[in-house]
Amino acid sequence: MTPATLYAMLVIAIVFEVLGTSAMQAAQHFTRLVPTLVMIGCYAVAFYFLSYTLKVIPVGIAYAIWSGLGIVLISLVGVFVFGQKLDLPAILGLGLIIAGVLVLNLFSKSTFH
Repeated sequence: MTPATLYAMLVIAIVFEVLGTSAMQAAQHFTRLVPTLVMIGCYAVAFYFLSYTLKVIPVGIAYAIWSGLGIVLISLVGVFVFGQKLDLPAILGLGLIIAGVLVLNLFSKSTFH
């Protein structure tokens, strides 16, 4: 697989992880069947695609990208979909997460390019 294909799979994993986490919010402690099933399905797809990236990308690096970007994206979903508020320290922290993912991808020799 090419690096572009593996990164595309990682992006798919991240998107489905964010969808699954959004569905978890809607599932209300597993009391709503459809959001609970959506959550389970999304997490299954997310882990399936994440597992493919681990063939080439080291697990720590892949997980850092997956979880870091997932945190940032689910925070944005929280703001725009669920009406949650982010204060300045939260925004700064999310910026640091993005910076960390960029450093990993642009400067680390642990990933592939």
